[in-house]
Amino acid sequence: MPPTMPPSVAVVLDPGDDAIHTHTALAAHHPPSGRITLHPGPGSTSETGLAHDLLAALGKPPLLPGRFPAGRQPAWEAATAWITALPITRLTVLRAHRLTTRRTMRLLQMCALTGIRLTLVCHRPHLPAALHQALQTADYAVIADFQAARRHYYGATAPVPPLVDEPARPADRWLTLPVLERLVSYDSPAACTGPCTPPPIVFRHRPPPAPLTQQTAREIARRLATVTAHPRLAAALTAASFTGGSFQQLATARPGDYDDAAASLALHDRARYTDGCATYGVPPWARAFLKAAVCFARLAPGQDRHLLAGPHDRTHLLRVAEAARLRPPQPPAGQRTGRIQWDWRERQEAQRYDTVLTRHQTPPSP
Repeated sequence: MPPTMPPSVAVVLDPGDDAIHTHTALAAHHPPSGRITLHPGPGSTSETGLAHDLLAALGKPPLLPGRFPAGRQPAWEAATAWITALPITRLTVLRAHRLTTRRTMRLLQMCALTGIRLTLVCHRPHLPAALHQALQTADYAVIADFQAARRHYYGATAPVPPLVDEPARPADRWLTLPVLERLVSYDSPAACTGPCTPPPIVFRHRPPPAPLTQQTAREIARRLATVTAHPRLAAALTAASFTGGSFQQLATARPGDYDDAAASLALHDRARYTDGCATYGVPPWARAFLKAAVCFARLAPGQDRHLLAGPHDRTHLLRVAEAARLRPPQPPAGQRTGRIQWDWRERQEAQRYDTVLTRHQTPPSP
């Protein structure tokens, strides 16, 4: 007889509001191990506010930049996308007795979409009416024993990171990436309107981007994971870092252009401004960002036309890059203006081209 699966939702009762429950749940919070503990902010019954708390628990700023249909920020969709893409398997929610029915339903819906296990800690001797109503259609178990809750639902205490002998780098140090030189390129490729299965990229008109070192790739991933909650903008900068694509090229990608099984990303250029429609291999460190962007495009209203960037995302994309302290090579110190110059290399090439063109067009003097 096959073993019965435990319910995906557990309600832990803490009748005396004992601090050991809160401390144990918070100590187990460790996203890299798949565990997050959510401590909702007090004094709010907003569903969006709870989604912001969840994004903060994931280590991300709660607000998403950009415009959204009807002014509704898709915070729940973003949180669901990140949980789907990251190795999160367990969510513990403290102060669950304060949740409204709608807030609890939101959590249950998100867990059903992502498949993670949900533990609601009710610091009361019995379920309040709102929580009881929300759980009517859920398969849940009630646990009243602290030892059982700690062993089976809270998880182990988060590991303490080992001391590193290397000197710490300043948190605000700029990371200069030559691969971002074309991000604001003047090319203007157009997306394909019909089915398109591009071949692997062959760099004909520009050199391939230099591969990133493992240390640089890890640092880019760390910065992008913490500087924005917007899956699409984070994925766009991730894609730019291994494709060397321009903003216009990134904007051609649709949700179906990322193949998670093949770890490939297609960008389109039917007018062949650069190297035509092509497929790029996605390195392992970048795949979670692309997977989150696909999930976000599927869930968020009005976000399904673009995988990486939309026509109004350029400014937001550059601001996210600057917040992450990522930039292309800059002019010599004496020519800097105090602001990041994203098109410095493009303007240099354009000026050289104009100079050559002027020389050929100027008639020789008599």
